[in-house]
Amino acid sequence: MPTDTHQLTRRERQIMDIIFARGEATAAEVAAALPGEPSDSTVRTLLRIMEEKGHLKHREDGPRFVYLPVRTRAAESKSALKRVVKTFFEGSFADAVAALVDTADGKLPAEELKRIEAIIKRAKAK
Repeated sequence: MPTDTHQLTRRERQIMDIIFARGEATAAEVAAALPGEPSDSTVRTLLRIMEEKGHLKHREDGPRFVYLPVRTRAAESKSALKRVVKTFFEGSFADAVAALVDTADGKLPAEELKRIEAIIKRAKAK
């Protein structure tokens, strides 16, 4: 399982986005979708590294490897958010939420505010 010490590079993040969007992808499909036209060997090397880091797994489909994410996008998002909170907000979730609300310029839709309130109520009840 990926750990916080195995953060993704920009290119690895792009690869994860492609694989999450497709559900699975071959090296050729990843290469075709990446900006900048990386070489096939570069893409295959990155996929192997990401598999070693625990972000991807593969299955064989004839001569091809088909790559799949190890964890869901939601699990990866939570892990990334925890790193952001730790790095930029000294571990304070309240400061992170305040920053997000402040960037909305007071234009949070009523539905979003209700959802946030419900999440806070559930957290208090635990």
